Amino acid sequence: MQVEDIVDTGRTAASLVEHFTGLGAASVEICALLNKPSRREVTYEAKYVGFEVDDLFVVGYGLDYDEMYRSLPHVGVLRRT
Repeated sequence: MQVEDIVDTGRTAASLVEHFTGLGAASVEICALLNKPSRREVTYEAKYVGFEVDDLFVVGYGLDYDEMYRSLPHVGVLRRT
């Protein structure tokens, strides 16, 4: 199982699955805290998803913007002023 913070375009998740199956893994499942299906560029759906989010820029709980906001104890939307 691979754990991801967010599945956005799907490229990273699909690449990870391809990589590990290429190494001989019998199965690969992705677990993601956040899923943003409106941004998909490749067909991929994580097996386990915490929350589905709209096409907004989210930060906190490990997600950052320019190395900032990563340590917030929650996930929030970054709003431009």
